[in-house]
Amino acid sequence: MPIANITRIMRRVLPSHAKIADDAKEAIQEYVSEFISFVTAEANWRCNRDYRSTVTPEDVLAAMASLGLDDYLEPLTLFLNKHRAEQNSEQGSMNLLPQFQRQRTHTVHQPSPSPPPSASTVGYYAPLPPSAATMEEERDFGGLTPAIHEYMLRNHGGGEGSSGGCEFDPFQKF
Repeated sequence: MPIANITRIMRRVLPSHAKIADDAKEAIQEYVSEFISFVTAEANWRCNRDYRSTVTPEDVLAAMASLGLDDYLEPLTLFLNKHRAEQNSEQGSMNLLPQFQRQRTHTVHQPSPSPPPSASTVGYYAPLPPSAATMEEERDFGGLTPAIHEYMLRNHGGGEGSSGGCEFDPFQKF
């Protein structure tokens, strides 16, 4: 994520007179990059498991649920629904996800409110699995969930695109 975006986000939550050190901006940039990589790796693993090559928003939400980031499901689902509603308002269709509300320690599935009568309801609902359903094992890795442990073992820092394929041998015969 560009440092300018990091600075803009930091300035929104800090008082107007606050100064932000360059080291702080760089540290946050590293954390954000690692977080994005972490969630993306889990979503990509889900796609590979299902023999798909395209990561969807639903995969990202399911990845966050399986990584134990349930607190983010409700705001991200709301944002995604608003974004899709804005995109589809010209086309007259809505493709909304179900709403999630946080109650005590578990997530409760509630259907989306029905769209206004003028909007067409062409679309689908993709319910997310409970977070424990996407983890293969329930072992304890020193306080880490199995998904986090798996990510740490698989993370080789290869970069983006085709540059990071450690297992890839271009001279291998098929």
